[in-house]
Amino acid sequence: MEEHKEMSRVETKTPTKMLTITAALVAINLVLNQFTLAFGPLLEIGFAFLPIAVLAYLYGPVNAGIASVVADIIGFVLRPAGFFFPGFTFNSLLIGLLFGWFLYKKPVTLSRVALANLVVTIVITLILTPIWLNIMFGSPLFAGPRMVKAIVLYPIEVGLLYALLKSISRVDLKL
Repeated sequence: MEEHKEMSRVETKTPTKMLTITAALVAINLVLNQFTLAFGPLLEIGFAFLPIAVLAYLYGPVNAGIASVVADIIGFVLRPAGFFFPGFTFNSLLIGLLFGWFLYKKPVTLSRVALANLVVTIVITLILTPIWLNIMFGSPLFAGPRMVKAIVLYPIEVGLLYALLKSISRVDLKL
C-alpha cells in the first residue's frame, strides 16, 4: 500500500516535469531550425531533429510526435516560408513517432540510432518529401541530389544523435 502511494505521488509530478522539458526542447528545436550550415546550394546540415529525437528517447513516440507537430506549426507561424502545406507537418509527426518507436525505453546503441535514422531518412527524406514537393511544385519524384545529400548527411546525423543520446543516458536526470 505504501509503495502504491509513493508511485502515485511520483506520477502526479511527472506530467509537469514532462511538459516543461517538452516545451524547452520544442523551443530548442525552433531555435536550431533557424540555424543551418550550408555547403553550397544543395547541401545544408541542420540540427533541429536532435531535440525531437531526445524527446522521443525520453518520453516516447506520442509525446515526440505531438511536440514535433507543435514545433512545425509554431515555426511556420513565426517565420513562414511560402504557404503552409500539411504534408510537411505530417512529416514532423512521423519523425517524432519513428524516433520514439526505435529509441523509447531502449538502450542507446550505435546500431539502434543508425537504424532509427536510416528509417527516418528513407521514409521522410527519400519518399514523403519528394511526394509533397511533386504535389506542390511538380518536382521529380526521384532527384539525384536529394539522394547524395541523404548519403552525405546520414553518418553526420547518426554520429551527432548517438553522442547526444549516449551522454543523456549516462546522466541520471530523473526525467
